[in-house]
Amino acid sequence: MSGGGSAETPADRLAPVLRPVRAGNGFEEALEQILQVVRLGLVPAGERLPAERELAERLGISRVTLREVLKVLHEQGLVESRRGRYGGTFVRPRAEAGGADELRRRIAEVDLEDVLRFREVLEVGAAGLCAAHGLTGERADRLGRALERTRDAPLADYRRLDTLLHLTLAELCGSPSLTAQYAAVRATVNDLLDRIPLLVRNLEHSQRQHTALVEAVLEGDADGAREMMREHCAGTAALLRGFLA
Repeated sequence: MSGGGSAETPADRLAPVLRPVRAGNGFEEALEQILQVVRLGLVPAGERLPAERELAERLGISRVTLREVLKVLHEQGLVESRRGRYGGTFVRPRAEAGGADELRRRIAEVDLEDVLRFREVLEVGAAGLCAAHGLTGERADRLGRALERTRDAPLADYRRLDTLLHLTLAELCGSPSLTAQYAAVRATVNDLLDRIPLLVRNLEHSQRQHTALVEAVLEGDADGAREMMREHCAGTAALLRGFLA
């Protein structure tokens, strides 16, 4: 005769966190969700993550994208692969390090959600204003040159050039007050970004979004520019929440 309750399955444990991601930021949102699974202890150290097929289906992503997400977790020392009949991807024990405690203390001093929301409001507003008012001549050229500098930029220079692109867009919207506020919040965002790994897959995705954003702005498509910037900000927010929240 069975007992009063059944054992909880891994799928039950993960249901509150794992859900289909949005098409625009599949890699970033999938990484955020699996990082939450690991950091919340929903799969304890030493236990195996669900099989790749199950994870991919639950997240609504391809196996290729999932493997890129797992590669990041491997590189960060959060999981390990084991071969054989009982192999798979296993959660590693958390390393004890004073540096991690210091990082948590510094992050606690920043209201992450407030920073991310304020950044999105400013960036989406600036993109919409630039597109609605129109950029021509030297102003259009400035934005185009800022985008061009981010293409094929060395990893060591990418964040600086990415910042300059966004600052250029903020400046060109015509509101010095918005530009000043954006510069301040971007400094905080960069401080947070410096605490997480620089991911090539994310940078490639961001670059495609940058290109679509600039095209929308230069074509005067205010709705398209706002939507692309909103999607772009959401991708960065997903990474920061995954690693830092």
